[in-house]
Amino acid sequence: MRRLALMGLVTNIGNGLFVTVSVLFLTRSVGLTPGRIALGLTAAGVCGVLAGVPAGRLADRVGSKRLLVVVGPLEALAVLGYAFVHTFAAFVALACVATVLERGSAAVRSALIARVLPAESQVRSRALLRSVMNAGLVVGSGGAALALQADSYTGYVVLLALDAVSFLGATVLLAGLPGVDMTNRQNAGQEGSVKDRSPALRDRRYLLVTALHAVLELQLAVLSVGIPLWTVLATEAPPAVVAAVNVVNCLLVVVFQVRASRGVVDVPTAARACLRGALLLAVGCLLYAAAQAGSAVAATAAILAGALVHSLGELLTSAGGWTLSLDLADPRSHGEYQGVFMSGQAAAHVIGPSVIALTVVDHGALGWAVLAALFALAGAALPAATRAFAR
Repeated sequence: MRRLALMGLVTNIGNGLFVTVSVLFLTRSVGLTPGRIALGLTAAGVCGVLAGVPAGRLADRVGSKRLLVVVGPLEALAVLGYAFVHTFAAFVALACVATVLERGSAAVRSALIARVLPAESQVRSRALLRSVMNAGLVVGSGGAALALQADSYTGYVVLLALDAVSFLGATVLLAGLPGVDMTNRQNAGQEGSVKDRSPALRDRRYLLVTALHAVLELQLAVLSVGIPLWTVLATEAPPAVVAAVNVVNCLLVVVFQVRASRGVVDVPTAARACLRGALLLAVGCLLYAAAQAGSAVAATAAILAGALVHSLGELLTSAGGWTLSLDLADPRSHGEYQGVFMSGQAAAHVIGPSVIALTVVDHGALGWAVLAALFALAGAALPAATRAFAR
C-alpha cells in the first residue's frame, strides 16, 4: 500500500505540472488556437473512452503489473513528444496516443489494486490513494507557477521532462511491487470461457450501473467548466472565486476522502452512499443557481457553499463507485470490468462540457435545476439497479 501511494504521489506531481501549463504551452509556444486545442482534446477524449476495455482485457491475459511496466515508459515518451509538436495534425495524433495510454493505464491500475490489496480494505485503500493523488496534483500545480511566470519555451519543456521523469519513477516503484497479480492464466480451467464471452460487455446489469455512475461523474464538468463560466457570465462574484472553489475541492478530497469511505463495505452501502452523494450534488447545483440573484458578496457565498456541498457529494459518490465497480465484477476478469467502468467515467468527462453548455450556459438557473434533477434521478436509480444483481 505504501508503494502504491508513493507511485500515485510521484505520478500526480508530474500530472499537476503538465495539466497546469499544457494549454498555455500549446497556445503560446506551439501557436495553436484555443478552438483547435479544444477540438484535438475532444478527439483524444473519444479515443480514451475506447481504450479502457482493450487495455483491461490485455491486463487479464498478461498481468496488470507486467503491462504497466511497459506502458509507463510509453507515457513518458508521449509527454516528451509535445516538445516536438509544431502542427495541428501532429498535436491531434499525439494527444490521441497519450490519452489512450493514460485511460488504458488507469483501467489497468484499478485492476492491479483489485488484485494486490485485500478485498476488505479496498475502499479505504482507494480513498487514501485518491487523497494522495490530489495532494500530488496540488504540489505539481504549485510547482508549475515558476514556469508560468517565466512563460518561455524552455521552461515549459523542462516541466514536460519532469512529467516524463515522474512516469519513469512510478515504473521503477511498480517494478518493486510484490508479484501477486492474479491473472486469468492462474484460473486455467475458466480462462477460455471468460475470454470467449467478453463478460463485462455482455453484463447488462454492470453496464447499467456503469452508466448511472457515469451520470454522477458529470460533476467534474460542473467544477471545471460550469463554475468558471457561470461565475464570470452570470453572477456578480469576482473571478477569483473560481480558484477558491478549486482549493476547497482539493483540500476536502485530501482531508476527508478516507473518512467519507467509512461505512461503505458492500454493494448496498455503496449504492446508498452514491444516492446521498447524488442528492448533495443536486443541492450544490441549486446553490450555484441562487448565486445569480444576489450581490457580489451573496453570490460569492452561494458559490462557495455550493462548492462545499458539491465536494462532499463527490466524496460519497467516489467511495460508492469504487465498491460497485469491484464487488459487481467477475474477479476472473477484473481488467475488463474495470476497463468498462473507467470507460463510462471517460465518456462522462468527454460529453461533460457539452452538457454544461446545453444546460447552464444556454438556460441559466433552469439549466442548473435540470442538472440537479439529473443527479438526483441517477442516484435514486442506483440502489434499484444494484438490487437487480442480488435477485
